[in-house]
Amino acid sequence: MPLPPAPSRRAAILAPEAYEASARTRPVDKTHPEVETRVEPASRSGRKTERSQAAAAELAPAPAMIQVETKSRAPAPSQEPAAAPAPVARRATSTRSSTGTSKPAPGAPAAPVAARSKKAAPQGPAKLFVLDTNVLLHDPTSLFRFEEHDIFLPMIVLEELDGHKKGMTEVARNGRQTSRTLDALAGVHGADIAHGLKLDSTGQRAAGGHLFFQTVPLDYSLPTSLPQGKADNQILGVVEALRKLHAPREVVLVSKDINMRVKARALGLNAEDYQNDKTLEDGDLLYSGVLALPTDFWVKSGKNVESWQSGAHTYYRIGGPIVPQLMINQFVYFEAPGEPNLFARVSEIREKTAVLQTLKDYGSVKHAVWGVTTRNREQNYAMNLLMDPEVDFVTLTGTAGTGKTLLALAAGLTQVLDDRRYTEIIMTRATVSVGEDIGFLPGTEEEKMGPWMGALDDNLEFLAKGDGGNAGEWGRAATNELIRSRIKIKSMNFMRGRTFLNKYVIIDEAQNLTPKQMKTLITRAGPGTKIICMGNLAQIDTPYLTEGSSGLTYAVDRFKGWPHSGHITLARGERSRLADFASEVL
Repeated sequence: MPLPPAPSRRAAILAPEAYEASARTRPVDKTHPEVETRVEPASRSGRKTERSQAAAAELAPAPAMIQVETKSRAPAPSQEPAAAPAPVARRATSTRSSTGTSKPAPGAPAAPVAARSKKAAPQGPAKLFVLDTNVLLHDPTSLFRFEEHDIFLPMIVLEELDGHKKGMTEVARNGRQTSRTLDALAGVHGADIAHGLKLDSTGQRAAGGHLFFQTVPLDYSLPTSLPQGKADNQILGVVEALRKLHAPREVVLVSKDINMRVKARALGLNAEDYQNDKTLEDGDLLYSGVLALPTDFWVKSGKNVESWQSGAHTYYRIGGPIVPQLMINQFVYFEAPGEPNLFARVSEIREKTAVLQTLKDYGSVKHAVWGVTTRNREQNYAMNLLMDPEVDFVTLTGTAGTGKTLLALAAGLTQVLDDRRYTEIIMTRATVSVGEDIGFLPGTEEEKMGPWMGALDDNLEFLAKGDGGNAGEWGRAATNELIRSRIKIKSMNFMRGRTFLNKYVIIDEAQNLTPKQMKTLITRAGPGTKIICMGNLAQIDTPYLTEGSSGLTYAVDRFKGWPHSGHITLARGERSRLADFASEVL
């Protein structure tokens, strides 16, 4: 049976849908590929000519589109062209331009950006980030932290990664992990380095961009004062070349090296620090573990509060707008003249109600812990957490002299020697020097850790003196020997693979730990083990850590709200008036 003939122009007047369906299959004018040939269904020849000319003028692409298409056809397999702005992409779609269906140039991710679905249109064109070597050595997962943007790795970065892969240090491990990640991306079936490797091909769905490698030499010129053979200057040259090649697309250098960023900005290049490793942008936003109830709390909530007694504690069930702000094991207090005071801990949270549990007062002598009484509100909160067997993980932060180590040791000795809740105390800390390192130390593991444990010795001397009473010199010596027998000092270097059963673990100076080291230590906990992390975020000695990226900040932020953890920021120093004044003015 023969096929019916194509509809004529006269038939198009009667049935325009049928004619346009066949008109779309006709060849496009080769002289002007950007304009699609289109016949206007008009009944008069004069008006038909005018309309066809107006349609051709309307469908002609803007100069910006011609410029973008010209750049996309440039033969640059290892480079990425500038992404078309969003308005141009929408115009190309609405006018059904033939260039919208053409194949993109090799290594050009601009076409996928323009062809994205309407539901998740990006805010502006994707950026091109050039990563410095120290970013990959700092965080091997940084390749997947740039969302829909693309990443470019200069060849000198791969050379530096190869030079840092040997050894057992944290930097060497991160270098090897980065190399394995790059190998996995390049080994995906159908991966083409010339067109860019899809960053989500290995299951990292948060990364929507492409990874590009430098496969051809790039033409750039730097000031003669910058040595050409230095790796940092070669990376700056690559950024300069990419900026000129992909203009007006934004090309940004990402580096952890401050001097590198300063040099880049001096050359007129965009440079940023790697921010994704920071848990918080501002240390003041860190969860404090304490919340002050509003001054009108009893006036608004007093009639609807349900209270009951259970053992030595009183419980209050409250509601209202304060409930969404609360977290499990968060401490609340209410102090106002003429009103009953309240010091409690959040023990339960439901949809619209929360249960507050009153605290045990460790400030009184009858509730002293190993002879130590708390001197302020925050210390009492901390002691309630340290003495609670249901709380497995406690973090304490505060300035020097707030009593972090003393409270943790007093609570540990009481629960190890008196209550027999734990078998022994294990204490460790990050061995980061304030000044120059004194070199290798002789002796066993515990003897090598001796110089780092001056805070332990000072606090044990105070605790033994207070507990001995008038027992005399022999009694104090016996007490010291007993205490020492139940305290083990361990180095963090040998923690991998260990499991602590029924131990009371104290991690001192935890602000100098990275998030990965913190995870390694916390995951050592076995059944019946309690871990206390202490530190002062204002005294970070590790060169590449800040208050926002410290492992202590990471642990506080991730554990808040867990029913078996608690955090307190100690505010008042109790060491001496000299230490308090020095921490304020120095």
